[in-house]
Amino acid sequence: MNTNESTEKKYKRGITILSIVIPVAVAALFGINLRALGFDVEPLSFLPPIYATINGITAVLLVAAVIAIKKGQKNLHEKLNTLAILCSVLFLVMYVAYHMTSDSTTFGGEGIIKYFYYFILITHIILSIVVIPFVLVTLMRAKFGKFTEHKKIAKITFPLWLYVAVTGVIVYLMISPYYV
Repeated sequence: MNTNESTEKKYKRGITILSIVIPVAVAALFGINLRALGFDVEPLSFLPPIYATINGITAVLLVAAVIAIKKGQKNLHEKLNTLAILCSVLFLVMYVAYHMTSDSTTFGGEGIIKYFYYFILITHIILSIVVIPFVLVTLMRAKFGKFTEHKKIAKITFPLWLYVAVTGVIVYLMISPYYV
């Protein structure tokens, strides 16, 4: 096995680990409310509009990255995708911080809008987990110069990630009237 294959194998192992650890850690931290445990922390109630905006920015960055690569602007494409990844990480940190310091908000809508909200929320959550290995594998293939394989998986990664980013904004807009 040459050095490149060895390095790629390590990346694949790391992707597998991250694809499991991130959702498990988020779920575990999501279930911990520091205030309920007796810690004297202020609720970070100002975060939801910020992390919703970051989701919107992620969506714009993803679309801009696709446009850039279609125009042959590889460096710009790479920078935009790197920013999208950083935005997703920032979102995740803020999302967990909010839920660790604030009480959960219940959606107050009724009728068909309630079913629409929960459909969007559930698909958003499921796909936010599913997209993690896709993003990481897509990134790895680009880093290893496997652009044919990168392009092939990016055709799956892009719509999944875009859906997660856009529905994150929709979920926020739908639940925001019910924040305490």
